[in-house]
Amino acid sequence: MTLTDTTAVTRRRRRRASSFGMAVVRFVVTVVTTFLGLLAVTFFIGRVVPIDPALAIVGDRAPAHVVERVREELGLNLPLYQQFWIYIKQALTGDFGISVLTTNPVMTDIARVFPATIELATIGTIIGALIGVPLGVLAAVKRGSIADQIVRVIGLIGYSVPIFWLGLLALVLFYAKLGWVAYPGRIDIVYEYTFTPATGFFLFDAIWQRQWDVAWDLFRHIILPGGLLGYFSLAYISRMTRSFMLNELSQEYIVAARAKGLSETRIIWFHALRNAAVPLVTVIALSYAGLLEGSVLTETIFSWPGLGLYITNSLQNADMNAVLGGTIVIGAVFVAINILSDLLYRTLDPRTRSR
Repeated sequence: MTLTDTTAVTRRRRRRASSFGMAVVRFVVTVVTTFLGLLAVTFFIGRVVPIDPALAIVGDRAPAHVVERVREELGLNLPLYQQFWIYIKQALTGDFGISVLTTNPVMTDIARVFPATIELATIGTIIGALIGVPLGVLAAVKRGSIADQIVRVIGLIGYSVPIFWLGLLALVLFYAKLGWVAYPGRIDIVYEYTFTPATGFFLFDAIWQRQWDVAWDLFRHIILPGGLLGYFSLAYISRMTRSFMLNELSQEYIVAARAKGLSETRIIWFHALRNAAVPLVTVIALSYAGLLEGSVLTETIFSWPGLGLYITNSLQNADMNAVLGGTIVIGAVFVAINILSDLLYRTLDPRTRSR
């Protein structure tokens, strides 16, 4: 290798290192900015709502000097910029204050109820992905046919029908009329005090402990709300799968594969879907994040003891510490899932690494 070649290789390596370093800096700046924006939004929401945190703690009938003392202890008498700085430091350490409703630290309550939301959203995402992807592929392959129209109508209903209305209708039909599922809640009262979960994920714990009667009861409780969330996830995933597949099926490599005599099944499932799977990773991740943050109504309707129901009950009782703490946790999880999906996308598609 000549001196010129060595110099060129060194320059390329430096450019790559510089590009990687700039990408890391942009990544860190994006994460920090997003999280600070989330904290700013939740902070100012907590200050503009017509709820006095001091009154929520001591009650409306407390003497004025007691209310003022609590306001000083909470730092509510300080300028807004100082309150915001204190708020940031507390949020970074996981200190969201004490819940007025439960008298527990908010983070303790969130750690107790969040596994139920994760479990419900996971079931919904699995249902949505396992059914939505094949439906999207079918709609793309049979474009313009009756099957395509049916899949599009299913997706349209999933986007259009309010989830609370569909949830109530499902309860009337599958629980009250047919008796196929258990009543609202997470577990039957018979097992509530005898079953000891190890991780907080009840269904996983019951299967791991081989308590099949408990697992069946948990399944009968989760299948209806999980299926409802799965239907809304299915609507989004099937539509995006159809769009990605239509784009892939119009590419030249598909024409070349057909010219070589490859079977249509192999072309669709091993070539087109394989390339469409890269952006689908982001779609499924966003769907999962959406179910984590958007299951408030579902948990309320089905009395599911997750983070959504916790936030709803806290809001009804003017417990702003719990409301803001839950909002920050959901927002942070949403940001984390977006970041992980972006990293996975770049890993699966080498073309994006140089961008």
